[in-house]
Amino acid sequence: MTLKNTLLHLTLSSTLVLSACGGGTSQPDNTNNVDTIGSILQLEESLSINQGIDLILYFPEGDLTNIQWQQTAGDSVDILAPTSKAIGFTPNSAGEYSFSVSFNNDGGTSQTLTKSITVAEESSLITTRLTHEVRSGNKVSLRAEVDADIDSDLLNWEQVAGPTVTLTDTNTNGKLAIFFDAPQVNQDTYLSFEASISADGIKHTDTVTILVESADTISNNAYFDTRVAKVFPYNESSPYKDNVVDCVYSNTLTSSCTLSKLPLIASEVQNAADIPSVDTIMDRVVVSHQWMGEKFESFLINNDPHDDIKRLLRATTAIVISYDVRPSFYWAATGAIYLDANNFWLTAQERDTINEAPDYRADFGNDLQFVMPWRYVKDNDYAYLTIPTSVRTDRTESDDLYRLTSLMYHELAHANDFFPSSRWSTYSSSQRILDAAVSNSTQSDNLSVALPLQSQTMRDLAQVNFAGESATNTQKSYLPTDIETFFSPDAATDFYAYSSLREDYAMLFEELMMQKRFDIFRDVAITNQPIGDNIFSSDYKVTWGQRGRIGEQDVQPRVLFSASRVLPEFDSETALMTVPTPIQMTSGNDWIENLTISPIQSNKQKNAKRVYTTIQEQQVIPYQYHHKSLPKH
Repeated sequence: MTLKNTLLHLTLSSTLVLSACGGGTSQPDNTNNVDTIGSILQLEESLSINQGIDLILYFPEGDLTNIQWQQTAGDSVDILAPTSKAIGFTPNSAGEYSFSVSFNNDGGTSQTLTKSITVAEESSLITTRLTHEVRSGNKVSLRAEVDADIDSDLLNWEQVAGPTVTLTDTNTNGKLAIFFDAPQVNQDTYLSFEASISADGIKHTDTVTILVESADTISNNAYFDTRVAKVFPYNESSPYKDNVVDCVYSNTLTSSCTLSKLPLIASEVQNAADIPSVDTIMDRVVVSHQWMGEKFESFLINNDPHDDIKRLLRATTAIVISYDVRPSFYWAATGAIYLDANNFWLTAQERDTINEAPDYRADFGNDLQFVMPWRYVKDNDYAYLTIPTSVRTDRTESDDLYRLTSLMYHELAHANDFFPSSRWSTYSSSQRILDAAVSNSTQSDNLSVALPLQSQTMRDLAQVNFAGESATNTQKSYLPTDIETFFSPDAATDFYAYSSLREDYAMLFEELMMQKRFDIFRDVAITNQPIGDNIFSSDYKVTWGQRGRIGEQDVQPRVLFSASRVLPEFDSETALMTVPTPIQMTSGNDWIENLTISPIQSNKQKNAKRVYTTIQEQQVIPYQYHHKSLPKH
């Protein structure tokens, strides 16, 4: 099937017309078709099952507000960005589909456009996803999915409309994904990309379109100096709806907000020991897509059995969940935690809305001759699933629950480091959030004085592995056996603890809580650095490793120091009394062979979590969080 690059649009007078767009030329149009202004754009003349469908509300010079898309006919499809100018979906059945979109233009009265499309019985062998709206400078990722019988390495991408951008592709899954930065534009502008592949002498294509909005220049003193996504309050009636976005996730933020404008959640409870309600917390949630807030709310209601997370959230001002956050982090300048939406999706359609650009730290430390992998383990198996982007499937809440839970413990340890419960009553509402955060030494600073880590060599190596510093020749020469002599006698629980005082403090708390609340143990090891393109977890040969390192005698006082301060309501002293002695890994065995080292194994748990074992074992899981430096103003 060859899809023509044409443009269907519906004018305000509800007349359906057909006009050419791009004409199938090899070079993209640098301007958009003026005849399509004031319309719903939808690329491609013929539409099939399993083909990406794009609908774009196109008013390039208009100021559109109160946008609301609805499906009015046809088999139900997921519209996951109903308040955006651009929506995308993939039909699973043939037939007529109809949609309406209401909006206000330049503050005028409400208008409504309608759109009907026909999906043929034929099934497309290639699908591109996902059309969406971005701002100039936003990072964009697009993905193609091809039939399993077709070699994806034969896939080609071509830009067919809009200002030219520089495309890159990932080597992980052939050429299935492309990445680029949205170009600078002075009005709404659409960019279209065609993915094509030939099989049995037939060329198959699909086109995906994004809409780029203009955006003001980012000032030199902006807190966020790269373009952030458009976000909105999850609860549109939140008492903080007018301030929360500007205070925590905006390129216009140049100075920390005051606590009167955005106070800690702790200010919402009568006593410091009280637990904030889910509704109170959700008033502080900011999202790029409504489904992200819904999943976070479900997590708080259904998967916080001890109310730990709700208690820990008292030390924050807001929770930001956006398609462009990666990796997750906490920032004392705003008092907010920023969560990668990849922790929340349950359906393949939800995952489609998330930018899949790799973690910027992915190649750090490649010059070193060792790796220090980690994982969480329950009953001798991975505690959660890792599903590669090449596998498009749904998942359940339980599949990723413990990854999310460990992340929350970690990020909220940072929040309670800067804003410990002992100081909540001392802050003035006139203080800026940043000033309040640094008004006293942090608990992590105090830990570094009372019970410091000893290895400066490991600190320096951590700057190479996590901060991207260049490795010296000496550092490049270190073998896994050398790292064992540096790390194992010291009192860190993980290599990442050496990256900063803040991370050291958070890692101690996180590991204790996962073990005592959920019987989930953390593995850490020292292995070789495999070389080559097709690397599997079995290629990592363990020189030294432990399960449950917090059981080490020299580590336990540091765990108690952190946990007793992060969450005083948790009896960390009693909990540490029952922490078992660490289990040593078998030197010479690989990372996977060292998975089943605990004495008790539950086949039920093992079978539940190893659905994607073959794929999962191709990677050593990266760190899902990072430390963001504070601004100087």
